[in-house]
Amino acid sequence: MDVLIVGAGPTGLALGIDLARRGVDALVVERADRLFPGSRGKGIQPRTQEVFDDLGVLDAMRAAGGPYPVRMIWKDGERVGEQPMFEAVEATEGAPYTEPLMVPQWRTQEVLYARLVELGGQVAFGREVTGLEQDAEGVDVRFADGTALRARYVVAADGGRSAVRRAVGVGMTGETVDPNPFLVADVRVRGLDRDHWHAFPGADGTGLMLCPLAGTDDFQLSAKLAEGAEPKPALDGVRELVAAYTHLDAADVTELRWASDFRPRAALADRFRVGRVFLAGDAAHVHSPAGGQGLNTSVQDAYNLGWKLGAVLRDSAPGTLLDTYEEERRPNAAAMLGLSTGVHRGEVQRGKATVQLGLGYPESSLTEDRRTAPSGVRAGDRAPDGTVEGVRLFDAYRGPHWTLLGASAPTAEIRALSTAPKSYGPGVFLIRPDGYVGWAGDSTAGLGEYLTRLGCG
Repeated sequence: MDVLIVGAGPTGLALGIDLARRGVDALVVERADRLFPGSRGKGIQPRTQEVFDDLGVLDAMRAAGGPYPVRMIWKDGERVGEQPMFEAVEATEGAPYTEPLMVPQWRTQEVLYARLVELGGQVAFGREVTGLEQDAEGVDVRFADGTALRARYVVAADGGRSAVRRAVGVGMTGETVDPNPFLVADVRVRGLDRDHWHAFPGADGTGLMLCPLAGTDDFQLSAKLAEGAEPKPALDGVRELVAAYTHLDAADVTELRWASDFRPRAALADRFRVGRVFLAGDAAHVHSPAGGQGLNTSVQDAYNLGWKLGAVLRDSAPGTLLDTYEEERRPNAAAMLGLSTGVHRGEVQRGKATVQLGLGYPESSLTEDRRTAPSGVRAGDRAPDGTVEGVRLFDAYRGPHWTLLGASAPTAEIRALSTAPKSYGPGVFLIRPDGYVGWAGDSTAGLGEYLTRLGCG
């Protein structure tokens, strides 16, 4: 086996999809006996929508979810005003998706799982990892049932309490974001419209919100409790909270479908790679849920790692390419942790800062810009959408290949459009499989050396 992915959350499933379409022999294993049942990470940011477009699941995601409603503020049983949830971001040709999409996490995972199976991948449920050992050629992974598997590489996508991270001895450095306990639950509620995200602020900084979950009959309840309070993630406890913070009666909560309590924290793994073991998603970084950055950063970990594993395992790229995963993703995750914490504390507005369209890898060792006077899009930037030669760029980029704009393709594996769009500025642009500009030049001079360095020449 080439790759064993531990954890069937959004990170593990997205990585499984990316590897499956590259012909990599990979298996996803999951400790639980089914996919995660709750709504927890419900926000799909615009950059992740672009990733899902490439992975072939965006239409299914849109069908499974919907837009975020406006927030309705309540006080003493009266509606006292509306507030938009997000600062508006104008759509452009280069950034066609600018609004977050609401999809309950359980639905996101169902869509990803269906795509993985469609591509011939699989998830082995009920497989709990208890330990591993690695050598120069691979990793031996042990399971609670006494069995073992060997893979050339292992990816830990098994959450904030990652057994794989502990097995390789990687610590996490972090802080408490908020001393107050929180409770989140998926509930059925009567007496509220489904056109608003209903907010019931308390007088002491606590409060409760009920958000209609797009594509379902449920509401997501999220409550900030008093410091020192003990959350009760059961039906009676949830009913008590609703009766205490809203004008609804306890009996108006007709069903509890899932619940969990937590204390918001931000933490970053000290390393994202130990030999042949990689950390991704919550196993590598734990966020406050505010601002909807955690799941999105996690999916983009998978997107970054997938093409690199594929290149090394299937395209004879040098193993050193895998070193760039930590180089690129750890600083990015650290920045997103700071952003999530800022949103949680009311220091950052949801909107332009949280859509993740401005993220890139300008300092990466994979980034090279040889233009004498670079302008417009630069190497390391996200490659914007557009139209050239009658072809939509996102359509051209879709798939596991590299794309060259402004010149003929030097190899058959690279798709080429002989014209670069004016919006990119003058030059020749090589787009990585994950939709970032890897190389740019005034001409193709130097492109061959770059491709050879990556094993593509």
